[in-house]
Amino acid sequence: MAKLLLDEMYSGLKEYFELFGWEVLTVQDAGLQGAKDKDVLTYAKKNDLILITQDQKLSDMAEMMQVKCVVISSGLIAKIADAKIREKYPEIKQA
Repeated sequence: MAKLLLDEMYSGLKEYFELFGWEVLTVQDAGLQGAKDKDVLTYAKKNDLILITQDQKLSDMAEMMQVKCVVISSGLIAKIADAKIREKYPEIKQA
């Protein structure tokens, strides 16, 4: 089963992913807090982890190093929030 590695900005999501059934490590759990991007990527690759990050540079480097990675960008968060707002409050019209 695949395991996730949460980058520093997403460490607070660990319990949520665990509720969805994922095995999860944070960068902090792995002793990589403040580590260089290459070290985080090397760890993820060595341990066959899927890295979850907001950092586009880290994602680009992951692709170059053939590390599994998912980018959760601010744009993606806004898109999900917009969809939820429209679903929950369909009567509200935007400007």
